Amino acid sequence: MTTRREAITVLFAEDDPDDRMLVEEAFVEIDSSYDLRFVDDGEELMDYLRHEGRYEDEAPAPKPSLILLDLNMPKKDGREAASEIKSDPALRHIPIVVLTTSTSEEDVMETYGAGVNSFVSKPATFDGMLALARELSNFWIETIDLPPAPPDEEEAY
Repeated sequence: MTTRREAITVLFAEDDPDDRMLVEEAFVEIDSSYDLRFVDDGEELMDYLRHEGRYEDEAPAPKPSLILLDLNMPKKDGREAASEIKSDPALRHIPIVVLTTSTSEEDVMETYGAGVNSFVSKPATFDGMLALARELSNFWIETIDLPPAPPDEEEAY
């Protein structure tokens, strides 16, 4: 299991540069030891997770301990990416927190149905994002033990 002493990689799939900056600044303020990584869309997320395309070399793409996932992205949206991740035996153990502006009940139901672990509305202000980053960190990083990759699938990472 991931412990607090290990490096924690948080992967955020988000196409909006302002939202990326807001999240990055909030995570830096709460604890700069997180390895926060970004991808622009669902296709890039899947390339990252499967070490394909520009992520073929494993070194620039460490296994994430947690995925933050926007729903509305180009190429492959977060709904499709969540379903793909949770249906892949090599990836399904990675917790996914949907972080989106959507408040649609349909989106909530669809993403939980796909197997995501949490659905959170994006705050519009830095103070709101800072509070959310602290809550995410307290729960997903400090409180619970994150699962390791399944032993027979460690080679994928």
